[in-house]
Amino acid sequence: MFPTEPYTNVIEAVVPADSALPLVAPSPKASWHLSSPWPIFLGAVFLVSVPVLFQASLVRWQPELSLALTAAWLGLALWLCQREHTRLWGDLLVGFTWTWFAGSIYWGWMRWEPLWHLPIEAIALPLAVICLMRRQAVVGSWFYLGSLFGTVVTDLYFYLCDVIPAWRQVMSASPDELHPIFQGALARVSTPWGFALGMALVGILIFVGYMPLHLQRHYTWAFGGAVLSTLLVDGLFLIAAIAA
Repeated sequence: MFPTEPYTNVIEAVVPADSALPLVAPSPKASWHLSSPWPIFLGAVFLVSVPVLFQASLVRWQPELSLALTAAWLGLALWLCQREHTRLWGDLLVGFTWTWFAGSIYWGWMRWEPLWHLPIEAIALPLAVICLMRRQAVVGSWFYLGSLFGTVVTDLYFYLCDVIPAWRQVMSASPDELHPIFQGALARVSTPWGFALGMALVGILIFVGYMPLHLQRHYTWAFGGAVLSTLLVDGLFLIAAIAA
């Protein structure tokens, strides 16, 4: 087991206790979005799919700036957490901050080695677990776990279809060299094995992402939105690979 004291001290310093509780009827002062998990679901989808496209370009040219933006995201999250009307959004943004931080480290400096991808993306896993144990940043923690689960499934597909060599080549290739690399990778995933595996993993993502939506809780919808949006992100990158 990992030591919890350092993480616990960090959590107590930056995350308000009980920042996200099971869905209940909003108080008269609460804003409209507190009465429904749908905005949190859509927010989770947005935070997984849209910022990653921006970060994918930023980390290649300005990794230091991408990493520095983590502090800005965290500051905004804590500011939102201090206000009743925006607390859930701040909670969600805490989880997004963890994914942004991990993405900045990996894609900024370690993207040439696929074996480091999951360990770096899971860098905030101890924080998420401790937060859930302490009922702090529950929405953000489940959002982070959903995003991490989607990453695990996507990487598993790359490994099982043996496109990891193409991953390494893409990270060091010039724009003129990308087309044959993408074509070789697409040839591997276009086989009956690649297609069947892809359908199986898509089914897993849909099942794992959809089932939590039966529970009317903000944190379950944050998790489901993060998982299901993996399909959107993977689809966009597949389209980009085909068009390259």
